[in-house]
Amino acid sequence: MAPFGWWGGGKENHHGGTPVVVKMENPNWSIGQIEAPLEEDFLSPINRNKAKMRGKNAKQLTWVLLLKAHRAAGCLSSIASAALGVAAAVKRRVKAGRTDSEDLVEVDNDNEKHQGVRTRVFYSAIKAFLAVSLLLLCFEFAAYWKGWHFGAPKLEFEYVLATPFGVKDAFGWIYTKWVLIRVQYLAPPLQFLANACILLFLIQSLDRLILCLGCFWIRVKKIKPLPRVSLDLESGDGDGYFPMVLVQIPMCNEREVYQQSIAAVCNLDWPKSKLLIQVLDDSDDPTTQLLIKEEVLKWQAEGANILYRHRVIRDGYKAGNLKSAMNCSYVKDYEFVVIFDADFQPYPDFLKRTVIHFKDNDEVGLVQARWSFVNKDENLLTRLQNINLSFHFEVEQQVNGIFIDFFGFNGTAGVWRIKALEESGGWLERTTVEDMDIAVRAHLHGWKFLFLNDVECQCELPESYEAYRKQQHRWHSGPMQLFRLCLPDILRSKISFWKKSNMIFLFFLLRKLILPFYSFTLFCIILPMTMFIPEAELPAWVVCYIPAAMSFLVILPAPRSFPFIVPYLLFENTMSVTKFNAMISGLFQLGSAYEWVVTKKSGRSSEGDLVSLIDKEPKHHQRSNSEPILAEVVKEELLKQQSKKASRKKNKKKKKKHNRIYMKELSLAFLLLTASARSLLSAQGIHFYFLLFQGVSFLLVGLDLIGEQVD
Repeated sequence: MAPFGWWGGGKENHHGGTPVVVKMENPNWSIGQIEAPLEEDFLSPINRNKAKMRGKNAKQLTWVLLLKAHRAAGCLSSIASAALGVAAAVKRRVKAGRTDSEDLVEVDNDNEKHQGVRTRVFYSAIKAFLAVSLLLLCFEFAAYWKGWHFGAPKLEFEYVLATPFGVKDAFGWIYTKWVLIRVQYLAPPLQFLANACILLFLIQSLDRLILCLGCFWIRVKKIKPLPRVSLDLESGDGDGYFPMVLVQIPMCNEREVYQQSIAAVCNLDWPKSKLLIQVLDDSDDPTTQLLIKEEVLKWQAEGANILYRHRVIRDGYKAGNLKSAMNCSYVKDYEFVVIFDADFQPYPDFLKRTVIHFKDNDEVGLVQARWSFVNKDENLLTRLQNINLSFHFEVEQQVNGIFIDFFGFNGTAGVWRIKALEESGGWLERTTVEDMDIAVRAHLHGWKFLFLNDVECQCELPESYEAYRKQQHRWHSGPMQLFRLCLPDILRSKISFWKKSNMIFLFFLLRKLILPFYSFTLFCIILPMTMFIPEAELPAWVVCYIPAAMSFLVILPAPRSFPFIVPYLLFENTMSVTKFNAMISGLFQLGSAYEWVVTKKSGRSSEGDLVSLIDKEPKHHQRSNSEPILAEVVKEELLKQQSKKASRKKNKKKKKKHNRIYMKELSLAFLLLTASARSLLSAQGIHFYFLLFQGVSFLLVGLDLIGEQVD
């Protein structure tokens, strides 16, 4: 960096220019040449300074240009290596030949096999659209080569009407019929559907804008829920309010995270006599069961009031697990229940900052804390998830909690009043969104909810696209199941007309049904079809400007993610395929609506959690940070269990970790890229770029090049 020294400290006067630079630049020069007086030494002081500066400027400009060229070469080489890496990954995906259809493998139940057939209907419809678009693209290119260059659809139609029938060749006659068919029969219904989706898009955008304005008002006025009694977190005193609290940790085969969640909960700052921890293990893997049981025994030996429960009959997934635990006879002695999923790591003061809001406030049934994420910067997929969930908590949950006292329970990191659960009917296994189910029923019984945006509980985000895709399928099919079941109860309830309207039209229809419907239909189906039926049009502000503005609003709660605003917009449209499919399956009770797959965890811990555990009880942290040492008896039991399974494993293939190829996403990628090629013929700039980048986005997701990568 010697050549740039004169910028920061150029006042230093060197004899004969800058000898160090010259020596390093051309080491073949002799020392005598470097020290010899130059011509500028015999000039006047003023002229000598000018000449010296000119020499320095020329040399520094040369170094700057060389440095920029070096950086450009490095950038090009990194781009080339990245492109080669992507090409190698694509080659591996295609060579492996593993597709998402293999997720339906080896089911013993005939009903489950039939469910797999149902899921292929959606894929078949997308393939049909792709086949039609390829045929039309060939048709349009043939017309273009014949010199039929039309700048607008009306010119094309006028040409068809003006050209005499007799002079047309066979292709011209077919093309004429095609233009007439699309003008008279295809364009009107397509334009009607496009206008309907645009209207829904505008309504949903208005709803999002109102939510953002509400969040802005909350920030400006510094509005937040305050307990009715003062809480001194330093002394840990909330007017001596320490009610009986039950903590539940439901888990199922979550071997990667059980230690850190149990350790974090056992370090909660609450009187031991007022706290009971239930580890609700639904694991069907004997090894995992023994490991979790061993961890519970260790914390019991340390003095924690913790119990291990394992169900023999594992019905109802998470709802069945929680319902079974609430039926224990000792639960009647407790006033509140707190739920943490297996990957959640609460801070020690979690209970002190949440339970205090129930004191002298008998109308509150739920206090929900915000999630934060230990792996939000792990890869592009986790960054994009962080944008979505930051908006969900900062805007949606906070605004609904402040202004209407109702929001969907997030299923974890929340404190329930047990009386509210019992009056609302308890946990039900009728849907895959038991958390939203109990929240809706509690709201219909008049209970109020509080959301604490300043109380965080850390957890993990799915790092692979496969895990995220299955999670989103469950989150978007369950609400539609629940809407079908709850609609009569909502209409018959005694809550106000405004609250009924909010729950039906905003909570369910607009945010759970309309959003995935128009997002997929408008941008993945209608837009590419308007390229082949140009008489139906989508204006540029629908394709570009409003989506960009909405993405800007969504990304505001996570300002560090602004560089990812374009990938976020494209990825959200890509995920609309999964969300639309899930919404349809839940609404019409298709087989995949009842699919429940536990989201895969990696077992990451945050620095803050580890420090808090060290400060609280170092010996606990040391135990939780190491793999439990099994006793000899436990080892023998493991060997017995493994020997029992040996015969069954011979007939099964060993499951390996791998990336998949997602056929629906790939089909839509080719559909959008085909439409982008067609848009070139009519020189539609914004439409072309949107279709091109959206098609590339679908292609990357279809090849599973986003998220966790496996060699």
